[in-house]
Amino acid sequence: MSSLTLPECPHYVAPPPTQLDLDFADLAIIDLSKAHTPEGRAELAPQLRDALRTNGFVYAINHGYTQAQRDRAFDIADVPFTAVGYYAGYKARQFWALDADNGILDQIEQYGLNRIVTQRPHPQALRPFLPELDAFVRHNHFNILHPILRLIALSLELPEETLVEKHNFDRPGQTSGLYIDIATSYRRTEEEEEKSKNVWLKGHTDVGSVTILWSQPVGGLQILSADGKWKWVRHIDNALVINTGDMMDFFTGGFYKPTIHRVAQPPEDQRVYDRLGSVYFTMADDDVKLLPLAHSPVLQRVGIERRCPDDEAPLSEVWRKGRSTTYGRSELKKGSEKDVEEEVIEGIVVKHYN
Repeated sequence: MSSLTLPECPHYVAPPPTQLDLDFADLAIIDLSKAHTPEGRAELAPQLRDALRTNGFVYAINHGYTQAQRDRAFDIADVPFTAVGYYAGYKARQFWALDADNGILDQIEQYGLNRIVTQRPHPQALRPFLPELDAFVRHNHFNILHPILRLIALSLELPEETLVEKHNFDRPGQTSGLYIDIATSYRRTEEEEEKSKNVWLKGHTDVGSVTILWSQPVGGLQILSADGKWKWVRHIDNALVINTGDMMDFFTGGFYKPTIHRVAQPPEDQRVYDRLGSVYFTMADDDVKLLPLAHSPVLQRVGIERRCPDDEAPLSEVWRKGRSTTYGRSELKKGSEKDVEEEVIEGIVVKHYN
């Protein structure tokens, strides 16, 4: 689509990055442009493996979108929060309970689209941008997700398409398994910050296989490091921040564990800004059973950690619905570990890190 024919959209002006010297996580950077050749994939696979098994997060650059294309995507991402209001796919603020004991609710506003962007109706304000959103979703799926899945398969010494075949784009009967999620996190009162100890979204793991976050400058994302400390994730212009979730943990028998992360109050020099984010949460096809890839030579050597017996493994659809419908709404129980709360989904313990 020519830039001359693009519908007009107010420009989103991104806040400046923090200038504070924070305790940033030391995350690896992979060059996705190398994934186009067998030689490049052979080089990247061990890099991705080591990064995901060390920190669970990795940056990806040269993913095929220019800075201008990325900025346009954020312009469109701001539309649901400036011109839409309540609609299917929209989540208002104060829907999730972050701290039931102190009555702390979330301040996150979200608008989710299915990966087939025409699967459900959208507000009039967003309809002119659906062709661009469709292109953006397809880029995330085919040019980012699939290359990452091929690298993970190679790292397990499996055929490259092993995981790709479980993550189709338009499989018949598929529901909202993969979608783009755009969200704004709003500032909170001093009283709320004090009660919640400056945590905006408590520590958790993602539901799906791979999460693709488009880096944005307002800090807040933190990962739980191996030494038990929360470390900040630094912003890199036009980079992606990629992590693995529950479904990848199922598929790889614990080889790639779901990354524990949270959202905290932004650094002091950014607290006058709201946070606008764009995330592609990816999940296996609904009819895929979440079983370990036991034929992997790597998993056979290192062993498989099962979250449940194979005959009790949930379908992707069941796990997705079980986790997404209870998040922020169910009563959590105190876990055996310090500062950990638990719930049970399909007979499997899910931990939340307070």
